[in-house]
Amino acid sequence: MQAIPIIIFSLVLLIGGAVLAHIIGAASILTFLALDRARFLAAAPQRILANIDLFSLMSMPLFILAGEIMNRAGVTQALLDLASAMMARLRGGLGHVNILTSVFFAGISGSAVADAASVSNTLVPAMKKNGYPMDYACAITAASSVIGPIIPPSITLIFYGALMQTSVTALFIAGIVPGILMALVLFGLNAYMAKKYDHPRGEKVAFSVFLKRLWRAMPALLIPIVIMGGIVFGIMTPTEAAAVAVLCAIVAGMIYGQMTLKGLYDSLHRTAMMTGSIFVLLAAVAIFGYLAGIEQIPRYLSGVIENLGLDGWRYLLLLNVIFLIVGTFLDVPVALALFVPLLAPPALAMGVDPIHLGIVILVNLMIGLVTPPLGAALLVVSTVTKVRYWSIARAVLPFLVVQIILLMVLTFVPEITLAVPRALGY
Repeated sequence: MQAIPIIIFSLVLLIGGAVLAHIIGAASILTFLALDRARFLAAAPQRILANIDLFSLMSMPLFILAGEIMNRAGVTQALLDLASAMMARLRGGLGHVNILTSVFFAGISGSAVADAASVSNTLVPAMKKNGYPMDYACAITAASSVIGPIIPPSITLIFYGALMQTSVTALFIAGIVPGILMALVLFGLNAYMAKKYDHPRGEKVAFSVFLKRLWRAMPALLIPIVIMGGIVFGIMTPTEAAAVAVLCAIVAGMIYGQMTLKGLYDSLHRTAMMTGSIFVLLAAVAIFGYLAGIEQIPRYLSGVIENLGLDGWRYLLLLNVIFLIVGTFLDVPVALALFVPLLAPPALAMGVDPIHLGIVILVNLMIGLVTPPLGAALLVVSTVTKVRYWSIARAVLPFLVVQIILLMVLTFVPEITLAVPRALGY
C-alpha cells in the first residue's frame, strides 16, 4: 500500500514531462522515507560519488566530444564519398553504401539515432532520386544505424562497463565481430532484396577517382584504427584513447578545412549537455541501486528466477525479450541504468560471462530502436524524411527478422563474442 502513492506520483511526473532521472531519484528517496529507511540516506552522497567517480567514465565525455567535432569537421561527406566509390556500382549499390556508411560512422558518433538522422538527410534523397522506394530507403537507413554503437568505440559499452565494473577494453574488443556480422547480414539481405525487386546499379567509379576519395577519407579512417589499435595492443587505456580521438578529430577538421571556433564551441556545449544528463542519471540510479541493495531486491529476483526454473538459456531468452521491449521505448542509458543492476547479477551467478552479457544486452537495445511501434530510429527517420511511420515500420520487418536471428546466434554461441578478447588475453 505504501508504494501506490509513490507510483501515482511518479506517473504524474512522467506524464507531465519530467526528466526520467529526476523521477527515479525522487521515487527512490520517497521510498526510503515510506519504508522508514531515512537514516540510510546519510550515506547516499557517498554512494552517488562512488557510482560516478570511475576512471572508465572519463572516456565517455571525450568520445562524445570527438564525435561532435568530427560531425562538424567535414568527415561525414568524405566517408560517404568513399562508401559510394566502393559499393555504388553493385546492384542495390546505394543500399550497400548506406550500410557501409554506418560502419564508417561507428568511429564518429557511436549513436544509432544520430547516424539515422545524418544518413536520412544525405543518402535517402539520393536513393529516391535513383529509383529506390522511399519506404525501403528509410527502412535500410534505420536498420543499418544500429551498427554504429556495436562497433567500438561505443558510449553504450562504456556505460555498461561502469555499471558492471567490467573492463571497457574487453567490451570494445568483443564488439568488433558482432558489429561486423550485423553489417554482413544486412549486406546479404540488401543484395537479396535488390535482386528480387530489381534495384538499380550506380555508376561505375574510375579507379583514379576511388583512390582520390580514399586519400581524402584517410584522416577519418585512421582515427578508429589509431584508437582501437592503441587499446587492443595495450598502448592506451580507453580514456587515453578518447583524449587522442579528440586531438585527431581536431586535426582532421583542420585538414578538411571545416574546423571553426564556432564549431568547436558548439561541440563542447553539446558534449557538456549530454555528459551532464548522463551523470545526473547515474546519480539517480546510484540511489535506486542503494535502495535495492538494502531491500535485497537482486537476491529476491534470483530466488524468483530459481523457483521458476529459469536457468541458463531460458533466463538469457527472458533477458532478450525484456531488453528488446524496453529498448523500443526507453533511452539506452536509462534502460541500462534501470535494468542491468537488477537483471544482470542472476545471469552472472549462472556463469554467464559479463563481457558476453554486455554485448547481448547492447544488441538487444539497438534492435529495440528499430522495432515498431515505438522504435526511436524509425521515428527519427520518419521525421527527417517526412515518410509515414507505418510505411517504414512495414518495410523494416525483413531487416528486423535477420537482426533478431543474429541476436539469437550471438546469445547462444558466446564463443563468437568472446573469441577475440580471449585470444588477446581478456
